[in-house]
Amino acid sequence: MYCGSRPGSDPRFAELAGALGGELARRGIGLVYGGGHVGLMGVIADAVLAGGGSAVGVIPRFMVEAERAHAGLSELIVIETMHERKQIMSDRCDAIITMPGGVGTFDELFEAITWNILGVHQRPIGVLDVGGYYAPLRSLIGHGVEHGLISAETGEAIVWSEDPGALLDAIDGG
Repeated sequence: MYCGSRPGSDPRFAELAGALGGELARRGIGLVYGGGHVGLMGVIADAVLAGGGSAVGVIPRFMVEAERAHAGLSELIVIETMHERKQIMSDRCDAIITMPGGVGTFDELFEAITWNILGVHQRPIGVLDVGGYYAPLRSLIGHGVEHGLISAETGEAIVWSEDPGALLDAIDGG
């Protein structure tokens, strides 16, 4: 799960983070995420845990204080670098879901897409597009496809949804 360490200005972000976390727990799907206690990261982890699910956080040592690592997780993995964080998160997941977030979230999403293109992994990639937050990105990817710089397969490989349950269903079926 990639999402913001801030809650954002739209209350739907936190609402759907909580809904997605609850749905993950209900379906018995564990959460692997950035390990923070704050922002959307904290909301989804709390929802998974409240639903009886498993939440694994991966956080660099230098960010433990800055992000206030979540103390109640099923497992907290403290590592040294952001590169290790992304690799461990990728190694420990079966699918990648992105919610609204900032440049760090964008970086994580693009690296996951790139790794998929290069065959580093073949995990489904889903974007929970809360309130049209990712509409400009979806348009940009379509623009790249139109201009022949992004393959149509890459554009089609990303699952977009505004509904947590529908997104999980689409990823599970993909």
